Amino acid sequence: MSATESTKPARKRRQDGERSRAAILRAAAELATIEGLEGLSIGRLAEHVGMSKSGLFAHFGSKEELQLATIDTASQIFEEDVVRPALQAPTALGRVEALCSEFLRHVESGVFPGGCFFASVAAEMDTRPGPVRDAAAEIVGGWLGLIEQSVAQAQLEGAIDPGEEPAQLAFELNALLLLGNASFVISRDPVAVERARRGIRRRLAGAGTS
Repeated sequence: MSATESTKPARKRRQDGERSRAAILRAAAELATIEGLEGLSIGRLAEHVGMSKSGLFAHFGSKEELQLATIDTASQIFEEDVVRPALQAPTALGRVEALCSEFLRHVESGVFPGGCFFASVAAEMDTRPGPVRDAAAEIVGGWLGLIEQSVAQAQLEGAIDPGEEPAQLAFELNALLLLGNASFVISRDPVAVERARRGIRRRLAGAGTS
């Protein structure tokens, strides 16, 4: 047997292990939006995905490691589903609008059963200092900063009134997004999302220069 042939089984096991870990973390992110990150123990997750605790310990050595990996996975999903499509908009104002619309589509389409993963985690972890809260806070802050940056760029392009404070406008837009998310999670009524869309359109129209 050649050296190349002998490495194939090991490579396949690695790939299978990576796929298994990715599937576990996707399930963990979904579960966390319902039961919270604190409810996300290795034992609970093992029960949810139909694995043994020892099987999960092979992937995650502690509850904190599992929580941090779950946050990272949820961040990647959010990046691919919301941020990347929105950043394709050709203008800064278009990016602001797309960030908001993609967020609400993400919520309404049920990517996570408990709505926006980071809205859930922020509400749960805000008074619990430590690496898990810090990781979640960094991502939430990055999202708000991206909206603010896009607003500031839209001002430079002449689409938003220069008198608007980018941080304040980003805060207000995000507040509408979070309320739309919370209302939809509670009611499952599309009207909740539509109200958020309507509020965002009105606020951006009021901030415009035309």
